Amino acid sequence: MTVRIGMLGAGFISDRYLVALEDVKGAEVTAIFSTRRERAEELIARRAPGATAYDDMAALAADPAVDLVVVALPNEAHVEAVRVVAAAGKGVVCTKPLARNGAEAREILGLVEAAGVWHGYAENSAFAPNLVKVFEMLEAGSAGRPLTLRAREAHSGPHAPHFWDAETAGGGALLDMGCHMVEVARIVFGKDNPVTDVFAWGSNLLHGDKTTGEDTAVALLRFAGGEYATLETSWIEKGGMQLRHEITASEGRFVTDTMSTSVWGFVENPGGYLVEKADRETGWVFPVPEEARSYGFSQEMRHFVESFAAGELPRENFGDGVVVNEILDACYRSISSGRWEPVVHG
Repeated sequence: MTVRIGMLGAGFISDRYLVALEDVKGAEVTAIFSTRRERAEELIARRAPGATAYDDMAALAADPAVDLVVVALPNEAHVEAVRVVAAAGKGVVCTKPLARNGAEAREILGLVEAAGVWHGYAENSAFAPNLVKVFEMLEAGSAGRPLTLRAREAHSGPHAPHFWDAETAGGGALLDMGCHMVEVARIVFGKDNPVTDVFAWGSNLLHGDKTTGEDTAVALLRFAGGEYATLETSWIEKGGMQLRHEITASEGRFVTDTMSTSVWGFVENPGGYLVEKADRETGWVFPVPEEARSYGFSQEMRHFVESFAAGELPRENFGDGVVVNEILDACYRSISSGRWEPVVHG
């Protein structure tokens, strides 16, 4: 079957999702929403010719030419967007983080469960090919039992103003980027092996009045089985996106690093888009080939479309998003208290 997709949002992440969907057989983008219709029209012209532009979420969700809606909006809009989509009885994918906090995430999960609609949590790191290979080798027992994880995600700061308003967005670098690494850790150590408590530190080291949130944070996650994860997030580092994972196991170790791309070079003139969060277009550059595939966007969208068509809940769904938000809530409590804090499930 063809799964007809409506996109809520016309910003950077919507563009990435549309590029990813070009890779997905059986997916057709039929509608795009933006509060500024001209932005939806511009994105349609570039990525989805023939789709309908909307400036009303409910109208898009009610469109009979839309089967599945992708929420690619700022964090503060997720609850209302999911409420609108669920009321229309449509399946829904929501970008990470699912919500600004655990309470909102549980509300979102309750909306789709009450409506009985299909739901997917768009955590692309869970589908990134380098990490998926590690997950598969761990599952096969090639390195024994995973024991520790050290993960780092860093760049020089968000690309859109709404990220910097911590009160509205729900947090700073820890919420924005830590959600990726929390879910990777849950997959590595097993989703049936819960995080029991956390210790975290965060601070605004560089950006001053630009944000009231943390631009740097470190979190320790302790699992019920005794394993632990160290997560480092940063909005203060120049030189492009850094995504690194180091996993130590009883009989081996793994390292993934997206900065170790297959292409690098020195250029004196700009040559076009290089990679998300690239700080400069000249000098030493590290372009990422097939970025949508390298970061897992294509694979996650393919999984969502195939799962939706089969009527099966995907392996990343709103239940996972709730747990991630609850773990991050505990991290923020720890930043405030200076103590280890338990993970509280609502």
